[in-house]
Amino acid sequence: MADYKAPIADIMYALRYAAGIDHVLSNEMFSHVDTDTVEGVLEEVGRFMSEVVAPTNVDGDTIKAQWHSDHSVTTPDSFKPAYRQYVESGFGAMPFDPEYGGAHFPWVTALAVQEMLNSANMAMALCPLLTQGAIDALEAHGSQEQKDTYLPKMLTGEWAGTMNLSEPQAGSDVGAVRTKAEPVGDGSWRITGTKIWITFGEHDMTEQIVHLVLARTPGAPPGTKGISMFLVPKFLLNADGSLGARNDVTCVSIEHKLGIHGSPTCVLSYGEGTGAIGWLVGEENEGMRNMFTMMNNARLSVGLQGLAITERAYQDAVLYANERRQGRAIGAPAGEQSPIIEHPDVRRLLMTQRAWIDAMRALTYTNGAFLDMAKAATDPDAARSWREKADLYIPMSKSLCTDVAQECTSAAVQVFGGMGYVEETGVARHYRDARILPIYEGTNGIQAADLAGRKLGMRAGGVIFDELDRFGSIAEKLAGEQGMEVAASNLQRAIETCRTATTHLVGVAAEDPSRLLAASTPYLKLLGTTVCASLVAGASLHAGTDTRHTAGKRASARFFCEQILPAAEGWSGAVHASDEDLFAIAADEF
Repeated sequence: MADYKAPIADIMYALRYAAGIDHVLSNEMFSHVDTDTVEGVLEEVGRFMSEVVAPTNVDGDTIKAQWHSDHSVTTPDSFKPAYRQYVESGFGAMPFDPEYGGAHFPWVTALAVQEMLNSANMAMALCPLLTQGAIDALEAHGSQEQKDTYLPKMLTGEWAGTMNLSEPQAGSDVGAVRTKAEPVGDGSWRITGTKIWITFGEHDMTEQIVHLVLARTPGAPPGTKGISMFLVPKFLLNADGSLGARNDVTCVSIEHKLGIHGSPTCVLSYGEGTGAIGWLVGEENEGMRNMFTMMNNARLSVGLQGLAITERAYQDAVLYANERRQGRAIGAPAGEQSPIIEHPDVRRLLMTQRAWIDAMRALTYTNGAFLDMAKAATDPDAARSWREKADLYIPMSKSLCTDVAQECTSAAVQVFGGMGYVEETGVARHYRDARILPIYEGTNGIQAADLAGRKLGMRAGGVIFDELDRFGSIAEKLAGEQGMEVAASNLQRAIETCRTATTHLVGVAAEDPSRLLAASTPYLKLLGTTVCASLVAGASLHAGTDTRHTAGKRASARFFCEQILPAAEGWSGAVHASDEDLFAIAADEF
């Protein structure tokens, strides 16, 4: 198994030429940062992730997180010193408010840090990932006292954070939440109920865990309109801010999973004794809106995990393909076995992974840059425009990248052949770890429904049409580049296919919601792949081909447009089809 090597040159390429980091940093909000500083920091992050975090990946998979009869959860011994060094590094605080110890770097640079952390050890990375989401929610909706009390140590990672949505009867249907919150009378609330699928809900890497919990207050209306958010710490705090008594929160069990074994997925029971003490975050009955601050952050980060785990599997596959000799490649000397990387089918497997990695990085980093531009904009109309773009990209980032991770980690196993199917090579671990990604933080079907049901409706499809117009300009420029004529033609055709599909669905949305939802997943695949093709093509134009690295990126973009993009157009038929075929067979006949 290969050691992980942080792909700094590839990351900086995506930041510069796809996400437009220079444009982001030109805003007054980020004037204290420049591109050279970003690159220097990321080089240090890459070294740390490669040398300190990546070696813990095997322990996470084999030793796993362990639940004990005293309701405690332990992580592998190697996790704790690595996480402690991560806390000391300050890398996790990069994008947050300096008032609480952050460095206020753009969010897109924090995504680059997240990518490397997830490639190094995706299971461990879930702890800071959820903490960052909790930080966002508290920054946006918490009281000043809550911010002053909890954010400084959450920013460093000394304290972890979680999000508590799902319950045994609810799952993705958050409106069915039954956890109760009763007022105590002193401003606090007693929380009772059971939450499931709580990532790092109990563990031994931090001394404190700050749970953000959705619950219902007395007399709350039914459904999502009656949900409130509460801050429930693992330990109550003394007057001086030190840790006090243990709160009434118990880890009943952890799940036994296909992958990410080092990440404890907990069942938490609130109020087995006197009731867990919590405090309202924001206003009553606004919990779902508040939680979406956290969920949108997490959805983009999960898409990034698809990129990160694909990168790790690809690095393993490339090393093996260069070392493994089998068969004789065309043109190789007689009687001599060739490295399998010389065989066309192996090249196709590797090029598909490489092209998708470039595309996923362009997509997620661009999404992050849109969030930064929306935050930094001083003009309300500009801020709204950037926010619309960010909102449009989030379901594509989450869904497309995590679906592609299934294909690409499987391709990495295929490069190893039979050796990929045995655990000692390590590549199967990435395949198993990746399988959760299309499921959590809103299944990919939910993401597709969000794209078609909400994002399509922004300005009656106008946000999408604006992006397609921008991509059309890229296709026109690409057509003038030697060797890119076929790629440009394919891209232009895909853009027009998306335009037709979007117009069709805007019309369907008002008349036939069932048909709209039936078309949502094919539409996401069609639009998302076209967006990716446009972004990598645009980046290649901006970067040129003066170096071996940029020439390689141009080749990757050409491969994507010529050999991946045409297949995506096949989804157009499903977008335009009726939903009748989906319901032509009775439920009891399946």
